[in-house]
Amino acid sequence: MPDTVTTARSGATAERAPDHELANAIRALAMDAVEKAKSGHPGMPMGMAEIAVALWTRHLRHDPTNPHWPDRDRFVLSNGHGSMLQYALLHLSGYELPMAELQRFRQLHSKTPGHPELGVTPGIETTTGPLGQGLANAVGMALAERLLAARFNRPGHAIVDHYTYVFAGDGCLMEGISHEACSLAGTLGLGKLIAFYDDNGISIDGETRGWFTDDTPKRFEAYGWHVIAGIDGHDIEAVDHAIRAAHAINDKPSLLCCKTVIAKGAPTKAGTAEAHGAALGEKEVAATRAALGWSSPPFKIPADIYAAFDARERGKALSGEWTARFAAYRAAHPELAAEFERRIAGALPEDFDDVVVAFIAQQDAKHENVATRKASQQAIAAYAALLPEMIGGSADLTGSVFTNWSGSTTVTRQEPGNYVYFGVREFAMQAIANGLAVHGGFIPYTGTFLTFSDYMRNALRMAALMRLRTISVFTHDSIGLGEDGPTHQSVEHAASLRLVPHLDVWRPCDTVETAVAWGAALRRHDGPTALLFTRQGVPFVKRDSSEIAAIHRGGYVLADFALNQGQARAVVIATGSEVSLALGAREALAQEGIDVRVVSMPSTSVFDRQSAEYRASVLPLGVPRVAVEAGVTDGWRKYVGAVDDPHAAVVGLDRYGESAPAGDLFKFFGFTAERVTAAVRAVVANGATSNVKE
Repeated sequence: MPDTVTTARSGATAERAPDHELANAIRALAMDAVEKAKSGHPGMPMGMAEIAVALWTRHLRHDPTNPHWPDRDRFVLSNGHGSMLQYALLHLSGYELPMAELQRFRQLHSKTPGHPELGVTPGIETTTGPLGQGLANAVGMALAERLLAARFNRPGHAIVDHYTYVFAGDGCLMEGISHEACSLAGTLGLGKLIAFYDDNGISIDGETRGWFTDDTPKRFEAYGWHVIAGIDGHDIEAVDHAIRAAHAINDKPSLLCCKTVIAKGAPTKAGTAEAHGAALGEKEVAATRAALGWSSPPFKIPADIYAAFDARERGKALSGEWTARFAAYRAAHPELAAEFERRIAGALPEDFDDVVVAFIAQQDAKHENVATRKASQQAIAAYAALLPEMIGGSADLTGSVFTNWSGSTTVTRQEPGNYVYFGVREFAMQAIANGLAVHGGFIPYTGTFLTFSDYMRNALRMAALMRLRTISVFTHDSIGLGEDGPTHQSVEHAASLRLVPHLDVWRPCDTVETAVAWGAALRRHDGPTALLFTRQGVPFVKRDSSEIAAIHRGGYVLADFALNQGQARAVVIATGSEVSLALGAREALAQEGIDVRVVSMPSTSVFDRQSAEYRASVLPLGVPRVAVEAGVTDGWRKYVGAVDDPHAAVVGLDRYGESAPAGDLFKFFGFTAERVTAAVRAVVANGATSNVKE
């Protein structure tokens, strides 16, 4: 006899619909929404419908009335083009996603954008769409669960105990990031990560057997995963059995290889590339309804199907039971409970600002001439001692980027820790950091050479799009790295990163600016930060207290006009290792009767957010300006003036570097105080009309 369920939507008691009808409801909503929008990807939702039913109605622990319950299972749709699958599940399960929003699929300001977006749709855990990144995010989420459980769980008090589930398709597994992330997941033995591979053999260009012939089960077995191959993805019982088998394995992540038919149920388009990324068309939709025996009109779901999917009562019970357990935990371990709540909320300790101020003062008192990468390591040590949520790592460059500190302990499959050796996996490193950040409880930071930010670029973009608190340490920030040559010397990278919306880029000039930059990155709640550091030593800059207090504004007056009346004036803007050149030029120009203000601008984005009055006070109108940075010049035109402005110049580098000692390179490319002096002299007296560069 069919189960009976009271549906909260109608208050009536309805028989529980059979499972195949639940899958068909997902298919109907997917094809109807895509058809109405005349845009989207119906094939994957229709093909993965049974897999979704098995997971969401039998295993997924979540509460639609409390989407941010800390111990919920995480669900990630890595093949995010099939977003209507997730929207259908969220709607049917009882999240605040009404049918009207499904009818507005892919429309302006709807809660159902073309790909799942964090913060737009209730129940979405991470933004997905660039294939493979959701899978890597899921690795970060599973790692977060593992580490939080080790830190906070106590005998009789398991407050962190959840799974991370991820759907992935052929495209996700073709992308190189899947190799990087899944290899590391196997090495770390993330046993509570379960991935479902939608093996439908179709991508945009057609049948994947023409370009994707990997033996996927053997590949993942080689990574150290538990693999279940040959699952019929349209058999709900088979998928359910596979999930239960994966739950029994706690020392390896699991891959469930589910053979499916894309656009299952569509009479002429099932199994074809045509169903991947386009509406089926009215005739095919009607034929699919007939083939499935689905008689409901578009966007209408029978009460018994709502009843079967509705997860609100069960979710309230699950989250309520956890709340009761956490109350008992708080009574037994009040300090741990307070720390857990603080970390999950993303709040910093109350005395963090005091620690930052004290550390900045300490760095100022030391007057230390060191590479800013070393200054960064000192900042990490000072701040991480207070912030156990900081989890760091590097892409096989720890000894060069200095992202470890005396309190670093290695994360392994056997032991928790706070430092991850990511190996040469820059792209996955950033995407895993994104997963750690969206999970909650951690502030992840990563490290590599600035040039290799190119490998991380799209994951950095996703961090910015999601406004995640991740911190990227990029060292060897210019031609100053020397002998490794132009393949490793960053020329365009600082300027390129500054173009990314919501990404704050800091290029500090010494130990004090580095301490301020790290403090700003850790305080920031609304986006990622990139910290750019030198390989070579740089001189300490002496400041007064007001100048130190102004660093956090991103740009400030480091050395002001001498206020001698009648002299010609100019402003020199510099960052990082070039600040000392600007200061040297200022001294030389004073002897020639040219009064120079030096502006240090470690973060252009932070400076741009200051008031117009403040910005004008730092960069006064009508005064000739010169910018100096060992990189491409165009971005600095925003601050000094156009190329044809006779009172503006940029001392920069619009070509690649050379292999030679750093000192020789700076001289060869004209990064000297003398060159800056000449540039200032030109804009003041001669009306420079072009960049001063090699």
